[in-house]
Amino acid sequence: MRNRNLFLALIVILFLIGSYTYYHNSFISSEEKIAACWAEIENNLQRRADLIPNLVATVQGYAGHEEKVYTEIAAARSRLLNAEGVVALGEASSALDNALGRLLMVVEAYPELKADERFAELQDELAGTENRLSIARLRYNEAVQAYNTRIRRLPGSIVAGMMGLETKVYFQSAAAAREVPKVEFK
Repeated sequence: MRNRNLFLALIVILFLIGSYTYYHNSFISSEEKIAACWAEIENNLQRRADLIPNLVATVQGYAGHEEKVYTEIAAARSRLLNAEGVVALGEASSALDNALGRLLMVVEAYPELKADERFAELQDELAGTENRLSIARLRYNEAVQAYNTRIRRLPGSIVAGMMGLETKVYFQSAAAAREVPKVEFK
């Protein structure tokens, strides 16, 4: 009888160790996936930030007197490049989106600019980058959702608590990103 109890205790201990190891490793894999998705967002944001000076320079050639819009874009771009963390990056990205929206509204007032081949190429590159960025944000949020669900459900929540894990923050647009930009032409 004693051997049987010892055997059962050993089975339970092995099961607990195996479960802990499984969840520990799956949390590490999930965190790595989130980090990879985040790196993809940062890569696309950097690509967009690198395109903006060329786009602004092209627009300035046609509409040099729209200084307020250019200043706003430069400030938003700088804020984006210096942002750290999901929330700060989301807000900075939204501010840059708004500034770019204002720039594109300025373009509407200059038909010759819309016909410029270099501007069209830059606008296409920017649109492609925005699409890639949108997909990267979606992938990041999906990875965060899977991770958060996993650490909140039993028995994963027990292991997550032992590891000191907390839920991750979703990438969200700032409230200002939902507003239609207003542009004043001088």
